[in-house]
Amino acid sequence: MRQSCVERKTLETEIFIKLNLDGKGIKNIDTGIKFFDHMLEQLASHGYFDLDIKILSHDGDPHHIIEDTALTLGEAYKRALNDKRGINRYGYTIISMDESLAMSSIDLSGRPVCIVDANISEEVVRDFDTVLLKHFFTSFATGCMSTVHIKLLHGEDPHHKIEAIFKSFARTLNLACTINKEHADVIPSTKGTI
Repeated sequence: MRQSCVERKTLETEIFIKLNLDGKGIKNIDTGIKFFDHMLEQLASHGYFDLDIKILSHDGDPHHIIEDTALTLGEAYKRALNDKRGINRYGYTIISMDESLAMSSIDLSGRPVCIVDANISEEVVRDFDTVLLKHFFTSFATGCMSTVHIKLLHGEDPHHKIEAIFKSFARTLNLACTINKEHADVIPSTKGTI
């Protein structure tokens, strides 16, 4: 089973994440930031990942909540993928959300790199500080040891822009994590390890 449970406890937060890569999009998410919960629900639903996330914040700082959640979530994916045998490794998707259009690409490479090109001039969407969008994906890439590229191609409504990004990333991550049935025993690397 490609599942993991990861806990992270610091003086700032306590994070618990349970992940099933081969799920149905079942989700139970409570970070204390409603818009962030909504985006993580997109990740679960559109990636078909079963995802339980529970957060206890000791300082109420959204930066710490989002960073620690992303680091822990990335670690959960890394653990669930184990030696990455049989996975596609790469994924890429372009998704529309009404007037917004977002593209994402991932390489589950073992090398943490993150490039986010998304112009969102609004500082806050609902209860989410938009400056933390890039920080989420950078921290995820670090925890997952993966290369992530995200580009917002078009958009007007800031909610739609961010939601298009998360939906695109969900489908991208699903594609990369999916087992390639024709090569299920192969580690997709010339090095023999990722």
